[in-house]
Amino acid sequence: MAYRMIAERENESLNIERQSSLIIVAKARIFASEGWHVVITDADGKSYAPPEFDQLLPA
Repeated sequence: MAYRMIAERENESLNIERQSSLIIVAKARIFASEGWHVVITDADGKSYAPPEFDQLLPA
């Protein structure tokens, strides 16, 4: 399963894809903490905002 993170800030945009939910959530949290608007999308097309990132982590 692939996860895609899209981070945007001012006139910058970044698109990262990873197989691991742990890695993509870690990266997304770093970018969000630095003021980027971050969204993660899973293989089913469902989008997650920063408050929902924990839903992507294994139990």
